[in-house]
Amino acid sequence: MIYWFGIFLAVFSNVFYHISQKTISANANPAVSLVFTYITAAAASLFLIPFFPFKGTLTEEISRLNLPSAVLGISIVGLELGFLLVYRAGWNINIAGIVVSVMVGLCLIPVGYLFFSDTLTLKSALGIALCIAGLILINYR
Repeated sequence: MIYWFGIFLAVFSNVFYHISQKTISANANPAVSLVFTYITAAAASLFLIPFFPFKGTLTEEISRLNLPSAVLGISIVGLELGFLLVYRAGWNINIAGIVVSVMVGLCLIPVGYLFFSDTLTLKSALGIALCIAGLILINYR
């Protein structure tokens, strides 16, 4: 159940993510918008703590964090700013997310293979080829 709940939560949240990004005021300063976004995200994260209880003290929990947590934070800022700029540049909401998702997926293929022992099946390779064809069709003018 958690497997599918995570997928549906990610899809649901991603839909509202793109709607929100597309409708942020063009007059809003991008940096100020991100700060407000992360204040809201911090408050929402604090609300989640009772649902994911500590396995030790707060100090112990903090000591379990590592560099990827910081890299994730920087990556999220880049992701948010990137989509904000993409939508301000006039990309359609029904295309931008697809283009980025397919391109990210393509970039993750060698990462998965080299660092996580992921395998590539013939079926997966065919799906990847279709995604590349889709990117070409979406961006062909």
